[in-house]
Amino acid sequence: MASNIDWIIPTVRKPSSWWRLASTITMVAVGLFSKVLIRLLNRSKVHNRHVISNLISNRDPSRPLVTVSNHHSCFDDPGIWGTLKLNHLLQPSKMRWALAAHDICFTCWQHSYFFSWGKCVPVIRGAGVYQDAVDFMIEQLAKGAWVHIFPEGKVNMTKEHIRFKWGIGRMIFESPVPPIVVPIWHIGMDDVLPNEPPYVLRLRKNLTFNYGDPIDMTEMVKALKAANASDEEARKQITDFLQEKLMQLKTETEALHAKYYKKKC
Repeated sequence: MASNIDWIIPTVRKPSSWWRLASTITMVAVGLFSKVLIRLLNRSKVHNRHVISNLISNRDPSRPLVTVSNHHSCFDDPGIWGTLKLNHLLQPSKMRWALAAHDICFTCWQHSYFFSWGKCVPVIRGAGVYQDAVDFMIEQLAKGAWVHIFPEGKVNMTKEHIRFKWGIGRMIFESPVPPIVVPIWHIGMDDVLPNEPPYVLRLRKNLTFNYGDPIDMTEMVKALKAANASDEEARKQITDFLQEKLMQLKTETEALHAKYYKKKC
């Protein structure tokens, strides 16, 4: 049974000084650990890192950023961010907010503190797009923050097609300033942390990370509003569009992965 999580979102909305300190320590420590594990203790190839680096460092402060990626392992986040530049990992204020399953990451008070210090908020599966966690993410987008979403809504252990959840569509459609979206596809994270026991981190695995081209959602959002699209229609169109973009990146990344590691053999 999940622990009481009602306090988390109000707390991260208005964090105290000690909470900010604990969050800073947690974010930096986990970021550095991820970088060592992904870049030094495993074999990783990162494509187009400049895309995310430029957006973290140089985008207009009022312009929100949304990243979306596949979800194959419980270590995807924070593992993916081991690909970032060191200076970004050392600036937690610039790092992403993320949704995390309340029944996995917030099952006891220790986990609840750890993940909330790590800028994660509990999303309740089955509660729909109108829940506190999604509202909170829209608030962060309104501040120009970076939000990361696993739109499949769960770890996809079979790697078969899963229709994306519509929460991502609501966040983008209701963001006061339409965000820039960066799709990310990664391969090999479920080798680093398998989805079956023993749940132990592995070393010397072949990993590929691919950052897709930035997608400016401004025109699509404007067109939907101009057409008086219903909230449901807008959410569906935005979600379907992003799913298509991520699947295109999947095909590209699989080819890059096979080509790169074939040369290494």
